[in-house]
Amino acid sequence: MTVPSSGGAVRTAAPAPPGTAARPAVEARDLVKTYQVKGRPEGVRALDGLSIAVEPGIVFGLLGPNGAGKSTTVKILTTLAAADSGSATVAGADVRRDPAAVRRAIGVVAQRSGADPVATGRENLRLQGRLYGMRGAQLDRRAEELLARFDLVEAAGRQVKTYSGGMQRRLDVALGLVHRPQVLFLDEPTTGLDPEARTAMWEEIGRLAGEEGLTILLTTHYLEEADRLAARLAIVDRGRVVIEGTPDGLKGELHGDAVHVELREAAPPEGLALYEALGRVPGVREITVDGRRVSARADDGAAAVPAVLAALDGIGRPVASVTVARPSLDDVYLRHTGRVFAEAEAAGPTGTGGSAATAATAATTEGGSR
Repeated sequence: MTVPSSGGAVRTAAPAPPGTAARPAVEARDLVKTYQVKGRPEGVRALDGLSIAVEPGIVFGLLGPNGAGKSTTVKILTTLAAADSGSATVAGADVRRDPAAVRRAIGVVAQRSGADPVATGRENLRLQGRLYGMRGAQLDRRAEELLARFDLVEAAGRQVKTYSGGMQRRLDVALGLVHRPQVLFLDEPTTGLDPEARTAMWEEIGRLAGEEGLTILLTTHYLEEADRLAARLAIVDRGRVVIEGTPDGLKGELHGDAVHVELREAAPPEGLALYEALGRVPGVREITVDGRRVSARADDGAAAVPAVLAALDGIGRPVASVTVARPSLDDVYLRHTGRVFAEAEAAGPTGTGGSAATAATAATTEGGSR
């Protein structure tokens, strides 16, 4: 549950004068954050100079595998953690110098629900409103409005612990909106939801940005979610932004088709024969090899497949499967990081399958910071 440091209504920012550029709703510059971890004197660097600028009124996505630094970024922007270096502003307020102003201007939906499980949905909404200085009829109207909007009217009098996962996430978003924030942070909002609940959440997020002009910073490790929701996105890998742009623009930079080949056996990482063989196939370029997976770009993927298969067969690399597709965000990630998204997510930044924040959890009780 998001708690402001002082009560009072949130003021809407004045529009920018005609002919001037709007100030970013969220801006981070060169954020660095290192967690101190027992047994690792150098620590684990979660952020390594991350910079973003989010224009007002859009859904901005931070896309990256688990452990890329997305949640650490949100913690810093919402004043729940301090960066080692760098600066950030949210709704025009500096997160370090004026955290109270930041907290009054934002709503936060964390990965874990902030609702009181033994209170009802209605009671949770009223408590959240009171924490922001709302009282009486104003608070009652807002609570009922949000219950209706998120289809929770029938469940409003039930304890939250009886809610389904989708209902709890809808209530979490409603809690973040009680005080009408200028910026809403959604940290992995659909993790753990079934496909139907995830689709419903996508539709609601789209309405929040489209109908109300709310600025939303969304973190996700779902490629489809970022592609569908984000007007702009930044791909984050190992604590840095590796590329930023619109989903269509980023995919459009990858001319031609993506050709993905699954070998029956992994290719030796030091071998050049595979690269040389595919490099001789007309129209094939940007070849990457990751274990059994070989990826390349081709002007005409379907036409290139027979020649690709023949080239691999010629060097004794039998193929298990081959697919041809239009460019995707997975291809964008592969191009700019040299890694397949799913495998990067499994490895994590520490190379052990865990995130920097997870690796630092033990250090929290040892005096380390989170």
